[in-house]
Amino acid sequence: MSDISTQLIHHPYKPPAGFDAVNPAVQKSSTVIFPTVAALRQRDWKHKTGYTYGLHGTPTTFTLEERIATLEGGQFCTLVPSGLAALALVDMALLRAGDEVLIPDNAYGPNKTFAQHELAGWGVSFRYYDPMQPADLAAKLSGKTRLVWLEAPGSITLEFPDLPALVAVVQAHRDVHPQGIVTALDNTWGAGIAFNAFALGADISVQALTKYPSGGADVLMGSVVTRDEALHHLVHFCHMRVGYGVAGNDAELVLRGLGSMTLRYAAQDSATRTLAAWLQQQPQIEAVLHPALAGSPGHATWQRDCTAAACLLSIVFKAGYPQAQVDRFCDSLQLFRLGYSWAGPMSLCVPYDVPAIRTTPWPFQGGLVRFSIGLEAVADLQADLANALAAMQYS
Repeated sequence: MSDISTQLIHHPYKPPAGFDAVNPAVQKSSTVIFPTVAALRQRDWKHKTGYTYGLHGTPTTFTLEERIATLEGGQFCTLVPSGLAALALVDMALLRAGDEVLIPDNAYGPNKTFAQHELAGWGVSFRYYDPMQPADLAAKLSGKTRLVWLEAPGSITLEFPDLPALVAVVQAHRDVHPQGIVTALDNTWGAGIAFNAFALGADISVQALTKYPSGGADVLMGSVVTRDEALHHLVHFCHMRVGYGVAGNDAELVLRGLGSMTLRYAAQDSATRTLAAWLQQQPQIEAVLHPALAGSPGHATWQRDCTAAACLLSIVFKAGYPQAQVDRFCDSLQLFRLGYSWAGPMSLCVPYDVPAIRTTPWPFQGGLVRFSIGLEAVADLQADLANALAAMQYS
């Protein structure tokens, strides 16, 4: 090797083994090198016993998968580039033309639009059910149903369903279903902390690791966790075929966030409950939606099944305030910034037109605003809300 370019690529030095640190090393690779042809042919990535190609895992991604599986109380984890990718992966792995999927009417919007466009185009039918009425789910299950999505609480409106009751409905139908039915839970809100998805009966638990596990509002990632190896293989082999992969540096950010996750969850939970109770006293507001508040839809179920609540709350203004005033309220906020996502350090808000995004009846006439409570001082956030409530009177 006389040429420096060759020497730099094939340099013989290898650092000594045994380096250990608080944070795992970051391994970034597409190509994995094999010592022999026999090793290349025999290497198995399916059970995390070896490495074959970057898409199939690195020491960094294997480490993150194992920790997310532990967080969720599961056994097997597959990482994907976003929370939405995790939802889509489950659909693609389990559904075929002629199958049907049932989705909560208050589910995360992109889960619904993926069914409306991609799944429908592939010959998979879908229907929405009222997650607060297990009887409605029971009435809509059919011989074509292959997958039932669950979400707790509902996106935007934060109703907390009776997950064991919904799972029991599916189980009763599954016993006579020729192919069986899988239940998959969007557990981003619970995050493996508020409740255990598998203890409540879910077959699959999906998270947007973008939210609480990351915590920094600077990385996109998702996970699919199961306890059943055969179900995991359906998901994991589909993951291989569609070419989903996550970057080593992104996995590093999520691994770093996991260490403070329970502390951040508890702090944001406490701050959110404080602000929710204060908002209930404000004369402009018709309702405050938060599972830990008495009177919020599904509160008794949350109280029975959960040990914590996340950073989300929604408020509904009284019907006398037109949308222009609601928008003025949002624009007047200084610490709460307008932006999607949640569970990061900065507080956020977004106004929503609820009747436009659901089919089940919505009992309120006023505008809704959803908040994500960040890590700012609660007194500062309360003062910001108070100032914005005052400002909306003058629109």
